[in-house]
Amino acid sequence: MSARNLFALLVLLLLALFAWLNWGEITKPTSLSLGLTRVEAPLGLVLVVALGVLTLLYLVFTIGLETAALLEVKRYARELLHYKKLAEDAEQSRYTELRRYLEAEFARLAEAEREEIRALEARVEELLEKHGNTLAAYIGELEDQLLRLLGRREGPEG
Repeated sequence: MSARNLFALLVLLLLALFAWLNWGEITKPTSLSLGLTRVEAPLGLVLVVALGVLTLLYLVFTIGLETAALLEVKRYARELLHYKKLAEDAEQSRYTELRRYLEAEFARLAEAEREEIRALEARVEELLEKHGNTLAAYIGELEDQLLRLLGRREGPEG
């Protein structure tokens, strides 16, 4: 309960106490003018009833305002939750999109790496074949020279 409502309740309680203490005077009949006519009625009681009606109107108005404010807060909270869920879904979809992108990039990099390895293997095999043939030719030439050298040595001695 707000301070304003507590203050209004305190004032009402003090007025009720005042009316109870002075009830005899409040209910004493008096001649009252209603504009066109005059009536005999207790002035104090008329004023207390008017005060009670105004108080009830104030309370109804205050309750209506507070209810409207609570409903608006509830609507804002629902909207906030809705937007929060939308933001989380968008964030989740960004993560999913990023995951797909990274998986595609890793697959592309792995394929490029395999292509590079195949190219390197082909180049190594080509170089091995080329240098192997050259090496085989050198070895064959060395064998021929060794055989000639050995053949010359064995020939004159024997």
